[in-house]
Amino acid sequence: MLAARRALSRRGAALAALVPAAALVLASCSSDDSSSSAEPQDGGTLVYATGDAEPTCLDPHVGGNYPQAMLTTQVLEPLVGRDADGEILPWLATGWEISEDGLTWDFTLAESITFTDGTPFDAEAVKVNVEHLQDPATQSSTGYLALAKVSEVEVVDATHARFHLTEPDSALAESLSQPWLAIESPTGIARGMDANCAAPVGTGPFVVESWTPQQQVDLVRNDDYATAAPEATHEGAAHLDRIVWRFIPDAATRYAALQSGEVQVIDNPQPDAIATAQAGGDISDVDAPRPGSVNRLELNSGQAPFDDVRVREAFVRAADVDPGIESLYAGTVTRSYSPLSSSEPTAVSDESLFGTDPDAAQDLLDEAGWTERDAEGYRTKDGQRLTVRFPVSTNQSVAAEQSLFEQVQANAKAVGFEVVITPLDLSGWYEALGANEYEIVSAPYTKVGPDVLRILYHSSGIVPAPSGYFANHAQVSDPALDEILDRAAEVTDPTERAELYAQAQQTVLDGFFILPLYDQQNHYLTRGVEGVRTLHTVGTPTFLDTQLTS
Repeated sequence: MLAARRALSRRGAALAALVPAAALVLASCSSDDSSSSAEPQDGGTLVYATGDAEPTCLDPHVGGNYPQAMLTTQVLEPLVGRDADGEILPWLATGWEISEDGLTWDFTLAESITFTDGTPFDAEAVKVNVEHLQDPATQSSTGYLALAKVSEVEVVDATHARFHLTEPDSALAESLSQPWLAIESPTGIARGMDANCAAPVGTGPFVVESWTPQQQVDLVRNDDYATAAPEATHEGAAHLDRIVWRFIPDAATRYAALQSGEVQVIDNPQPDAIATAQAGGDISDVDAPRPGSVNRLELNSGQAPFDDVRVREAFVRAADVDPGIESLYAGTVTRSYSPLSSSEPTAVSDESLFGTDPDAAQDLLDEAGWTERDAEGYRTKDGQRLTVRFPVSTNQSVAAEQSLFEQVQANAKAVGFEVVITPLDLSGWYEALGANEYEIVSAPYTKVGPDVLRILYHSSGIVPAPSGYFANHAQVSDPALDEILDRAAEVTDPTERAELYAQAQQTVLDGFFILPLYDQQNHYLTRGVEGVRTLHTVGTPTFLDTQLTS
């Protein structure tokens, strides 16, 4: 067996990671309410207000979306963590070894840890969780795709779980660090989907006490918390007594509640509120961009008119997103020219492909046969208008982004595209994608590491997961790209892996399958608290170390 990438005590790993993590937080985002002169206190109730869609199920194994991840980060814990530099850290697994052929991963598990229902955490629990994620009846998407190469988990003994793979998976540790693969109580899972959706049971610092739909989820402290998360700044149970997780869809209402002291933390703030917080005062900004992919427009190459690369390029040349990004986001985002987040070391950026050029767009559409115009000025071909449907999830796109899409709509109209924007709630948006009723979509997808490219652009990603969701919305089907992505998922040499992912990104960019916009934004505004930090996996907040200061 190869030496374990990490075989440290969890507490040792936590202390080793503590100094750089704290330095990063202080340098980049002023995560504490440092303007407050009040002393931090133990106990009390933190009120968190989210603008993301309320989950239909709190169990992140079911489906696997970001609102689930944010909430259940407080309740569930994964086998491994990840630091700001991308290093995988021990968590519920204290170490691991990988066989020479990459087909066997042996995990050593933490001892004397129990779930909050009293069930022991052991190798059998890990096996049950993997099987739960892989069971089509669970309707998993994110976790199901991440574990596609795991054929079996063998229980060697209570503290050793052996993963058997069908082929090497260089991204397995990165996948296991994500909240959608966090470990749940087997006893909790056995209750059935309804009970587990209402209150998943984990080893985390908080426990789901109750869920009042369309209002809030109440979390209470796990007084027996003993795991010691890898970047925690203290040992033992959380400082807070409770968290009230409120659902407040309107951004202005959330911000007003923060200003008044009704809540202490909000997410999805408007850009002007972020800019104000960054300028200083009693409201602080925690900036935690997500890893993996960027926010982008994906063009459905699986059907007309974007099955023609010339039409895709014409749309990209006409969209002219830069002025909108500059004006609408108040300097809080940076334009991207890559499929990958700027936090990913292997990201490839190619600005040359995305210059605005309406004249070139006109020529490309002429060349593609869209030469006629109807009475409203839209281009036509064989009597059909150049119409592209754009369903927009109002739960996932903030108001500034929706305004940006409207600007794109107007810019594309100038060269002859009819862009039909349809605002939908999350369930309606999923239905539109599942029915293939779109030509453009903005679909955030978060996965740790560059392997997200395989999820988003491998032809296998056109096939829906058991949840019904598929991730390859651009419907890229390119055997050469598939081969590159398959190879990248197998190799362990970092240089070769980076080169393969660079080739894959260039293929996606050259094909005009996407229009990159900016990193997926995670901003949390805080007031009257300190010790709010985010996990370096997918940027979800954790309140283990948080204390009220007012």
